[in-house]
Order: sequence, then structure tokens, then C-alpha cells
Amino acid sequence: MATKKTSIGGQALIEGIMMRGPKVTAMAVRNSKTKEIILEEYATKGADRAKFFKLPFIRGIFNMFDSLSFGYKCLMRSAELSGLEDDEEGKEPTKWDKIFEAVLMPVATVLAVALALGLFVYLPMQIWKWITAAAPNVQQNYYARAAFEGVIRIILFVGYVWATSLMKDIRRTYQYHGAEHKTIFCYEAGLPLTVENIRKQSRFHPRCGTSFMVLMLIVGIIVSMFIRVDNLLLRTACKLITFPIVVGVGYELIKLAGRRDDVCTRIISAPGKWLQRITTREPDDSMIECAIAAMEKVIPNDDSDQW
Repeated sequence: MATKKTSIGGQALIEGIMMRGPKVTAMAVRNSKTKEIILEEYATKGADRAKFFKLPFIRGIFNMFDSLSFGYKCLMRSAELSGLEDDEEGKEPTKWDKIFEAVLMPVATVLAVALALGLFVYLPMQIWKWITAAAPNVQQNYYARAAFEGVIRIILFVGYVWATSLMKDIRRTYQYHGAEHKTIFCYEAGLPLTVENIRKQSRFHPRCGTSFMVLMLIVGIIVSMFIRVDNLLLRTACKLITFPIVVGVGYELIKLAGRRDDVCTRIISAPGKWLQRITTREPDDSMIECAIAAMEKVIPNDDSDQW
């Protein structure tokens, strides 16, 4: 039973974990060759943001992009610290390496975004149009349409997550994800951060990025009910325009779930916790040690992380 609720969150990395506190962010990565834990600390991004950008329903979109951009940098940095890139060190980049970095990487990014939009936004709308082509009255039922499109997106998302869990390296990252959750639970329970105490904790945390994604998909269904546009391109544009609303509401719901423990928040957390059965796995002791090392660096002395 939690004795306190904290705003500290984290992210699983390559052979490590990043923990983000109210003032300090730390990443702990275990080098695959020396087996030592390497620690790096940073000032928490967004801590000094203007009050307007910290207002409810507005803070969500800024925090999301901050988390994505900084999380990506930490992920790339963890690959270096883990020693997995040592084989490439000391080599001069070839002409093709430079071309790939300068031209193909931006193109690949654009294609990845286009593919994501096609699969998760355009495809569900097109499927609905196909299956209701012979029933115009059904096709104009915007409530049924929004629910159908939302369910298809959830199926695609769960399928994608399950497919990634089949990869050996990703399964190991999911173990670090479990270590992150267990460590936060141990801290919230007021127990000393030891491997023994953390091992006993649950790996399913209500305030998790996985839960946030699921909540956004569910909120997206409700928002889509108010988009009364039939043209697929215009409907796609409307969904992109309303994306900040979906993120803002989803973020407030995930904060509520992390702050309180009652029937309402348990219902809110249930879908995300179910999906965490895929995105988290039981960690080994060495992974828990990384989580402890990162967590100890970000716990503030003034209880500014408490809700």
C-alpha cells in the first residue's frame, strides 16, 4: 500500500533506465563489457517553464514533446554508454554514411510519420467507408463511426506492441521498464530502495507511458464523435488539429490516476495496466540496481515531488 504519491517518472533505455524528478533527471546504464553502472545527470527539462505552459490541459502537449525529444536523446546516449556501439568507434564515416545521415535519415523520418498516419489515422477511416458502402445511413452514424475507428486503432496499437515484444532486445528493454515501475512503487511505499524490497513490488503502474497511449486512443474516440466530416483527407486534418485536445485530456487523466487510488482511477488505469503485461517484464537484480542508482539521484530533499 502506497504511503505517498510521487511525480517522479522514468523510461527504460538500452541496458539502463532514466528517472525524471522535479529538478534532476538521471540515467543509469550498465556497460555490457565492464558491467559497471554509468550515471549521468541533467537539469529536468521544463522545470523552469512559464506558468501558462503548466496550466491543466495545456501542459500535456508540451510535456509530451519534451518527454519524446529528451527520451530519444537518452535512448541514443544509452546505446553509447552500454558499449554496444564500440565496434564502430574509431572508424571514419564513409561517403555513404554521410549521405545517409544528411539525406536518407530525414527522408526515413518523414516516411515513418507518413506510415504512422496512414496506419493509425487514414486506414481505420477507409475500412469504415468500405464496410458501410452499401448502408449510407450507417455510414452517417458518427458515433458508431468514431467507436469503430477507435477500436481498429487500439487493435493496431496492441498488435504493434505485441509484435515488438517478440524481439529479444525489446524484451530486455521491457524488463528494464518493469524495474522502473517496481522502483517507483517501492519509493511510494516508503521502503528503503533495496533489491529485495523492489523485487516484491508490482510492475504495473497507473502512471505509465503505455497507459497514457491507451488513454489517448480512448479519448480520441470521444473527440472523433464531434468531427462531422466525411471526406477522408479533411477528416484526417481535423483529427490532427484536435490532437492537442486528446493529449491534454489524456495527460490530465494519467496524472489523476497517479495521484489518487479509488474506483474511478482504477477504471481509468485498467486498460493501460492490462497492456503493461506486454510492455513490462520481471527484471533481474542487475536491472533493479540500475533503477536504484537512477532513482536515488532524482529524489529531492524538499518533497517537491510529492502530490
